[in-house]
Amino acid sequence: MLKNEKAIVVFSGGQDSTTCLFWAMQQFKEVEAVTFNYNQRHKLELDVASDICKELNIPHTILDMSLLNQLAPNALTRSDIEITQEEGELPSTFVDGRNLLFLSFAAVLAKQKGARHLVTGVCETDFSGYPDCRDVFIKSLNVTLNLSMDYSFVIHTPLMWLDKAETWKMADDLNAFEFVRTKTLTCYNGIIADGCGECPACKLRRAGLERYLEMRGASQDV
Repeated sequence: MLKNEKAIVVFSGGQDSTTCLFWAMQQFKEVEAVTFNYNQRHKLELDVASDICKELNIPHTILDMSLLNQLAPNALTRSDIEITQEEGELPSTFVDGRNLLFLSFAAVLAKQKGARHLVTGVCETDFSGYPDCRDVFIKSLNVTLNLSMDYSFVIHTPLMWLDKAETWKMADDLNAFEFVRTKTLTCYNGIIADGCGECPACKLRRAGLERYLEMRGASQDV
């Protein structure tokens, strides 16, 4: 049924959203991507997202969300704020309201383009405690968007219950493993592919990759 539908993917050019982009390309007849410029720490993120969409022939919209930078100073919007996470607290990379705003603006764009499906890479398994990555938030926002625009949206979260190893497996199952591994930007320090290896995002990505490669190797040995 989804094969006849159109989807908008909230797209950053990172591992998770790129895996979701490949997932959406398999699931839907038409796929477009939307990326948000909120004066994030590394503008390279915008270039990577654009390059990936061009390579995959995906229509791509970049929306100006610079107001978010003004409202929410944090380590992703300020280069002079250190990337840290204290025990029991949210990491300094948490941007208040980011997914709320991104999905809301993506929904407005989707309605104009005749799309009823939104795809996002949020995950409650490896999510650093971000409250706007929780399944309950997504379900609540889905209802709110439908009511606010009197339009039947469906928000898809293909990674919601996957850990990073399982996300790598999904990319592999979609024949996108090497693409995701070599062309995406996850690193908080702005280094493509395997990244700096030191920031929290790189450590999470690397640990998941190593676990998946071990699993894959074990299954091939059987």
